[in-house]
Amino acid sequence: MRVMLRMDIFFESDKEVICFCEHVFQQNKQIAVHWQVNEKWGNQLTINYEPLNEIIFQSIAVSLVHVYISNRLRSVIHEIIRDSYYFTDHHEIEKIYELAEWIVTGVDEDSKMLRKHKHPVQLLRAIFLMHIRNAQTVHFDSIVQFGMKAFKKDLVHYIGLAIDEFKREEEHQSFINTLREYVHTKEPMIPLIHVVEGSPFSYYSTVGRQLSKIELRNIMKKAPLYLFGFPEDEWNLAPLIAMAPEKINMYVDDPSNPKTQTIINVFQERVILKSFKDFPYTYSSYEH
Repeated sequence: MRVMLRMDIFFESDKEVICFCEHVFQQNKQIAVHWQVNEKWGNQLTINYEPLNEIIFQSIAVSLVHVYISNRLRSVIHEIIRDSYYFTDHHEIEKIYELAEWIVTGVDEDSKMLRKHKHPVQLLRAIFLMHIRNAQTVHFDSIVQFGMKAFKKDLVHYIGLAIDEFKREEEHQSFINTLREYVHTKEPMIPLIHVVEGSPFSYYSTVGRQLSKIELRNIMKKAPLYLFGFPEDEWNLAPLIAMAPEKINMYVDDPSNPKTQTIINVFQERVILKSFKDFPYTYSSYEH
C-alpha cells in the first residue's frame, strides 16, 4: 500500500464537519486534524500522520459513516418512501422512517432477523474505505451523491420491509381497538381475576383457586371469540376477553413482554401490574 503523509477531507456542511471531528477524536485520539475553509470546496480537514495506516483509515471511515447516518440517512429514507413507495401522509412517512432506521441500524436480534443478518452499516463503512484508501483528496458530498448506489439499492429493500412492519402494526392496532371496544361494551363476568405471567398465563380467582383449562374453555365458549380469529389453544388473551373482568391483577417479571403489553393495551386502566414475587397464592403452571 502506498504510504501517504497527508489526506484532505472536504465537507460542505459546518454541522457535518463538526460531527466528523468529534467522532474521529473519539475513535483515535492520536489523529491530528487541521481545519480551514477552502473558497471552492468549503470546510477542509487536513489529516497528517506518518504513515496513514489501516487503523487511521478505519477510524476515518467509521467517522464518515457516523456523519452519514446522523445527518443524511433520514432525508434519504424519506425520499425513498415518497418517491419509490408513493407515501404522502406525514404520520405514515415518519412511522415508516422510524421502522426503516431501526432495521438498518438496529443491533437487537429482531432487526437483525428482519434484514437476514446482513450488515448495512458495514456496507457503508466498506464504501467509505474504498473511497479514502490511496486518495489524498476526499469529498464527502461527492461520495454521498455518486458513491452510494449499492447502499441505496439495499435501502429500498429495507424500507419495503419497514412498510410491511408498518402495515402489520396497523392491523394489530385495529385488532386491539376492536377488542377494546368489545370489552368496553361487554358486561363483566367477574369483578377481579389474578393473572400470572407464564407460558401460557395462569388465572386465579379472588380466593386464590387456579382456573383449569376446562373451566377456561367453558368460559370462552360463552363468548363470540370466533369474531376475533382466536385459535382454540389461545390461553393468554382469549380467556380475559371472554371474562372481561372489572379488574385484572397481573403478576409479571417483565412488564415489557409483548403479551403483557397487549393485555394492557386492551384493558387499559383495568390492569394493575404487580411483581411476580408479590403473588399472594400458591403458584403452579399448567400441565401441557
